[in-house]
Amino acid sequence: MNTPILTVSDLGVGFVQYAGGLRTRTVPGITGLDLEVREGEILAVLGASGSGKTLLAQAILGILPHNAHVTGEIRYRGERLTAARRRRTLGREISYIPQSVTNLDPLMPVGGQVRIGLDPKTAEQEQRRLFARYGLADEAARLYPFELSGGMLRRVLFATGVRDTVRLVIADEPTPGLHSEAVAEVLRHLRELAADGAAVLLITHDILSAVTVAERVAVMNGGRLVTVESASAFTGEGDGLGHPFARELWRALPQNRFSAGGVEWRW
Repeated sequence: MNTPILTVSDLGVGFVQYAGGLRTRTVPGITGLDLEVREGEILAVLGASGSGKTLLAQAILGILPHNAHVTGEIRYRGERLTAARRRRTLGREISYIPQSVTNLDPLMPVGGQVRIGLDPKTAEQEQRRLFARYGLADEAARLYPFELSGGMLRRVLFATGVRDTVRLVIADEPTPGLHSEAVAEVLRHLRELAADGAAVLLITHDILSAVTVAERVAVMNGGRLVTVESASAFTGEGDGLGHPFARELWRALPQNRFSAGGVEWRW
């Protein structure tokens, strides 16, 4: 069995809010979550809006709002992922591929954005290698984000997040709004990263795409991890799925005749 790259133990995320005067209350976002992602594996995390899947990514990356209260433990390669360790590993060993191409700096050529964090002596050569890997012409390096198509911008996002040293990739909703060919391209890039030995955490609500690329699927609901299933079990009527909630989600898809028994699945 491959070594766990990321281990999440009893994770809790709550938000402290004022409830009148000086009184406060904590609104739960994630409760008691246990999860691990292994090297060379894609683990898809499915959930409706408000299920806590994006909070999970934010907790790992340390980018939660200031009023967030975090309990439990997150370990990266066997060691606790402290704030100091995040500063050393983010962008080098831990890569974040965000949902929106608006995360790119509109005032900076995309080639320069890919070179951020690279060794200045080899940055240009490495940027050209990454552009070639993702089908971007060398000339595109001088262009600004507004001068590129949506598909090209998505490839730039991958290029900014990929380094030879990367061991963990967190992809947050990388496929919404994309046509089928673009979705297939994104999934292929994620599969390539896993094939290179990285652990990939794919945050998504797109069940059909997730099960084509992931080895395992974690299902979240109401801030809790409901079940972790083999991706291969999401087929047919879902009879191979171990948890009834996972079966209902699968059967609720239009392709599966909307046959869920009362499950609520909102985007």
